[in-house]
This record gives sequence, structure tokens and C-alpha cells, in this order.
Amino acid sequence: MAEKKVNTEKKIVRSAGIYDILRRPIISEKSAKLSESNGVAFEVAANATKEDVARAIQAIYNVKPVKVNIVVVKGKEKSFRGRGMGTQRTVKKAYVSLPADAKLDLSANVQ
Repeated sequence: MAEKKVNTEKKIVRSAGIYDILRRPIISEKSAKLSESNGVAFEVAANATKEDVARAIQAIYNVKPVKVNIVVVKGKEKSFRGRGMGTQRTVKKAYVSLPADAKLDLSANVQ
């Protein structure tokens, strides 16, 4: 009997949902230091998973990430010049490691 090959790889489809996952690149001192070791940081949607982020980067930038780490930064409570207390928004960040030969142009493929 012949064995069936099962394709477990998910198909990458460019759609509006892919562009909703990656909100914006994060430009900071930490992300600049990260870019020296072929890494990049993005603000991502609150419901995005590591697999979603990897699939979105592969679809938009045509680069397959080596590793994706996700961090949720809780919003701080702040006082606003005596007008009372408020909270900053909670942000979900993705730190993406790229292959050594990959270069990511963050200004390309932006909708």
C-alpha cells in the first residue's frame, strides 16, 4: 500500500487580515540594538499569536523568521495635571529574529 503524504504547512495568503496583525514597527534604542543582530520589533494585534506574526512577516516581507518572541506590556496608570487618573493602553509587542542573510525594508509593502 502506498502511504499518503500529508502537507502540514499552512498556505500563506495575502489578505487584509495579514496587514491587521502587524500594526507598526517599533523604533527605539532597544529595537536599534536588536537590528544589529538581525532582529526587528513590531507592535502587533492583541489577539495575534507567534504563528500569526511569523506568517504575516513571511507574506508581507518574503522573509521566513527564525524565532518570534511576544511580550505584553501592561498600560501604566498616570495622573494628568490634576485632572484625575487614567491608564495608558496595553501594547503587545513581537520581537522577531531573522536569518543572517535577510534584510527587512520596513517602508516597503505598507498599505
